[in-house]
Amino acid sequence: MANPFLGVFLHALGGLAAASFYIPYKSVKQWSWESYWLAGGFFSWIIAPWILAWLTAPAVVQILAEAPKSTLGWSYFFGILWGIGGLTFGLSMRYLGMSLGYALALGFCAAFGTIIPPLFQGRILELAGTRSGLVTLAGVAVCLLGIAFCGVAGIRKEQELPARDKQATIQEFDLIKGIWVALFAGVMSACMAFGIAAGKPIAGRAVELGTPPLWQNTPVFVIILAGGFTTNFIWCVVLNVRNRSWGDYWNAAGSPVLMNYLLSALAGTTWYLQFMFYGMGTTKMGQYDFSSWTIHMAFIIIFSNIWGWLFHEWKGVSPRTHTWVWTGIGILLVSTLVVGWGNYLALE
Repeated sequence: MANPFLGVFLHALGGLAAASFYIPYKSVKQWSWESYWLAGGFFSWIIAPWILAWLTAPAVVQILAEAPKSTLGWSYFFGILWGIGGLTFGLSMRYLGMSLGYALALGFCAAFGTIIPPLFQGRILELAGTRSGLVTLAGVAVCLLGIAFCGVAGIRKEQELPARDKQATIQEFDLIKGIWVALFAGVMSACMAFGIAAGKPIAGRAVELGTPPLWQNTPVFVIILAGGFTTNFIWCVVLNVRNRSWGDYWNAAGSPVLMNYLLSALAGTTWYLQFMFYGMGTTKMGQYDFSSWTIHMAFIIIFSNIWGWLFHEWKGVSPRTHTWVWTGIGILLVSTLVVGWGNYLALE
């Protein structure tokens, strides 16, 4: 049964998980980026999805075995494309920090991931012809406005802070490289929304075989994230060979290997939790579930900017820049309420 405001709350939990996953990586010692990214990825894309699918959809093997090959193929394909986005998204954190990296990458991700599915389905005119649809689309527009405010704040921050201060909080800071990476990451990461849409037959079959509707997307994530794992595995292994960092995995450099694995596992599991809550949230948003992507992106940006503030990434910027970022966060919060209201009106 649809419950848009519960859906918004679940998306908030997913946004918190997504905004928090990178924090454990900050404590990994003496490992190259590709090593801890891949170690965490095993938990993000393989272990956690299968464990949750087994717990919530007991017939998961049957569900996937009976799914049309085209459905599996498209879900996996979009997972591969999303994996490219996820890979470069991690690089955007590396070059821009949490606040600016999230704002820029997710701004593009929200725009493409929200608007393209209803355009592809030919539903834009249908939505514009109803009160609930107009309110929902207005909420999406408000969200994009909030994202723009946060992006402007991030850019102002980079202009105001001297290089040594930016390097103090972001060791590999590179604005130009980071912007291009964030642009590419945002566009490709939107493929997660397409993968979920392509996997709807899998979700439908899961419900038919007894999976609670709230958990119907867990088998879909097994396929999508397998595609994401494929991309990330190949690239990280290439970097391990190129950078001669393969010894990280067995303590060749004298690193605290057990702690590094535990931190990577924590980061990877937290990364997956965003999709668990996202999948739950979409089931509660009613007929306008395409708006879930916007809400999810909004909450990620809200929480990532809070984390960025707590990690002193905004230290030293002008009061006006602080006004920009907090205004953007306020607009994003309003947008989630507007989208939730639009979905609620659709139930009347």
